[in-house]
Amino acid sequence: MSQFAGKVALITGGNAGIGRATAIEFAKQGANVVVSGRREKEGHEVIAEIKALGGEAIFVKTDVSKASDVKAMIEQTLAKFRRLDFAFNNAGVEQMLTPLPEQTEEAYDQIMDINVKGVWLSLKHEIPAILKTGGGAIVNNSSVAGLIGAATAPIYVASKHAVNGLTKSVALEYAKQNIRVNAVAPGPVETRMYRDFAVTPEVRQMLEGPMGRIGQPEEIAN
Repeated sequence: MSQFAGKVALITGGNAGIGRATAIEFAKQGANVVVSGRREKEGHEVIAEIKALGGEAIFVKTDVSKASDVKAMIEQTLAKFRRLDFAFNNAGVEQMLTPLPEQTEEAYDQIMDINVKGVWLSLKHEIPAILKTGGGAIVNNSSVAGLIGAATAPIYVASKHAVNGLTKSVALEYAKQNIRVNAVAPGPVETRMYRDFAVTPEVRQMLEGPMGRIGQPEEIAN
């Protein structure tokens, strides 16, 4: 029997890309899955795929930058499955490469609200639920951009550095209560976000790096 059988995994931004691949992999391993995201059509498609595999899953429409949405996401998770064991805080948005003077306050607010506030709100509401089960594990989706700089993308880079800071701090706070909090820091991965970002052959070649290819969502999911 899988170690995930009977357990419940929540994936924010689970309707596409890395989140979708992770939701499906959790289901294959026997977990009940909660998929959240802003796009309902894609979210329900992931649920249908999981159910076709014989898994159990629900979709909860959620904007992680809104406290009321995140609170409702956890409430619906507990109402359906009565527990929460694992969470993958994956929801995020990218920044187009833009010279600093041309970057807008609107872009700053959107990136920080989703990438940073969204992770903070998710942790804030997930942890009390996980504590009730006796512990579990949370993974936040950071980025290689959380470890280095990137010219013309300072807002995104700052947001992912902040995710790492949140991860380290919350991990220390809850380590003795049997909740592990970690982050993954992927490089370029074949997702819609990557395709929107890598708009020229030069950018794609730069992102492929020494391996000569980009990652696949399933590699991060595993």
